[in-house]
Amino acid sequence: MDEKAAAADLMQMINGYQVSQAICVAATLGIADHLTNGPRSSDELAAATDAHPQSLYRLLRALASIGVLHEGEGRLFSLTALGTGLRSDAEHSVAPWARMVGRAYYRDAWTDLLHSVRTGENAFARAHGTGVWQYRIDHPEESVIFDKAMSSFVPAVAAAVLSAYDFSGFDVVMDVGGGQGALIAAILARNPRQRGILFDQPTVVSGAGPTLQSASVADRCEVVGGDFFVSVPEGADAHVMKWILHDWDDERSIAILKSCRRAIEPDGTLVVLEAVLAPPNEGARAKFADLNMLAVPGGQERTKEEFARLFGAAGFRLTRTIDAGPRISVIEGKPA
Repeated sequence: MDEKAAAADLMQMINGYQVSQAICVAATLGIADHLTNGPRSSDELAAATDAHPQSLYRLLRALASIGVLHEGEGRLFSLTALGTGLRSDAEHSVAPWARMVGRAYYRDAWTDLLHSVRTGENAFARAHGTGVWQYRIDHPEESVIFDKAMSSFVPAVAAAVLSAYDFSGFDVVMDVGGGQGALIAAILARNPRQRGILFDQPTVVSGAGPTLQSASVADRCEVVGGDFFVSVPEGADAHVMKWILHDWDDERSIAILKSCRRAIEPDGTLVVLEAVLAPPNEGARAKFADLNMLAVPGGQERTKEEFARLFGAAGFRLTRTIDAGPRISVIEGKPA
């Protein structure tokens, strides 16, 4: 690649935030849902979304220029295969995630990434004066948006994990930090003889009922509220954690794992579902997710060797890792 072409490619990367924010705005307005039944004009879409007609047209034509939408004659817009992923009813909808990352409070943390790189400190806390979890408690509307974003990934992740890892040998599976139960519901639905425990903060698991009932597993899943830094319930021979440890630094992650070690059955199994960082010059998706962990919650993505050290510090030994798909691997451990 010559210098001029390289500079043009680099400029496109530099301006990537503009594309991201434009998609976030379209997702927030529900543009893709309004196009589900066919093309509509920009004026019709402006009326449907209570947007300024000319400004919305400028947004739509920009998105059409990168293939998210298609612009026809008379300012008529339709969905492309790419843009279909912004429909709320799409099987692999990314609309909830797009809405979340466009929120001002979230972007502010990334704006302060330089501070994190220079100091190692959390950018979010510097920008907002508190950590992201407390911020969402203080701003419940942001918690709702965040929960929807996280839940949108679960069906695809659960399918990938269940294809890669066999849970059938366990009697009781506990999802530690399991949110509103989508993952444990999928595990129990696949294994009808099993019982489950859903464990998370009381305010989180209080909304798990509909998810467990719709999967017809509510009668086999105990719902428990608590704090995994203090303790987790006993009685499970498998402890599952999906995208939990990457939210925390090593000290806090070890504290969570020690809670599991105290509670797990002597011959139990720890099943951590996280990204495993690739060797140098590979795996951009997980490595940029790692920057997100640095800027927003203050955690980190890890290599296999780093997981082994965490496990060892908490009384587990890492037994194997299984690649289950993009940004998700099964990292298995046993009590040491």
